[in-house]
Amino acid sequence: MQIDFRKLEFPDNFHALVVGSSGSIGGAFYDYLEQSPGCGQVLAISRSETDAFDLETPESIRHVSNRLHEHAPFHFIIDATGALTIDGTGPEKALARLDAQALQRQFMVNTIGPSLVLKQLLPLMASGDAIYAKLSARVGSITDNQKGGWYGYRASKAAFNMVLQTAAIEFQRKNPKLRVVALQPGTVRSKLSEPFQTNVRQLLEPGEAVAGMMRAMMRLAPKSGAHFIDYQGNEIPW
Repeated sequence: MQIDFRKLEFPDNFHALVVGSSGSIGGAFYDYLEQSPGCGQVLAISRSETDAFDLETPESIRHVSNRLHEHAPFHFIIDATGALTIDGTGPEKALARLDAQALQRQFMVNTIGPSLVLKQLLPLMASGDAIYAKLSARVGSITDNQKGGWYGYRASKAAFNMVLQTAAIEFQRKNPKLRVVALQPGTVRSKLSEPFQTNVRQLLEPGEAVAGMMRAMMRLAPKSGAHFIDYQGNEIPW
């Protein structure tokens, strides 16, 4: 079931953008928006493009942003980038497994790169009702950390959550109706989660997770700062 974006006073034929559209969840967001009534144009950015978009190359992020200016303003942007296993190195289960290079890569892909994307794209948002969303993770919650482990991934997600919260406060001074959202998609059938799907109680298909996240975002009221919610709309503590 598609969402009627007019409930948020999005204009007819509004523009949307999906960053990280080559991933399972990003691709599902693109498909969802392309089929949504009222969405006049949805653009996709991913590493598979010929202009070599790369979260670890600031110049490529600036280049993509420059191309997007002619399509602005955007009423909906979702950044679906991120990685759990990088160069074959998965999450650390113990402090003794921390490695400087692996930790740096986690922060480049999950914190620094998305922060530069945010820097370039948040100024392209429309005035009035608008949503900037970023895939996050429940393990990025400091309060919710009950199991430990996954040092680099947890820390990089928590760090970006702080960047998102801070940017939300800044940009909402000019547009109080801007919703900035950190999203926990659930455990979704994807390459990212494939090594960790054993004993998962509820494994979601990408389209199912996206539909849930879209419904949850449509119910969000404007507030100061960012929202941190899961695909069912439940609030997650920072």
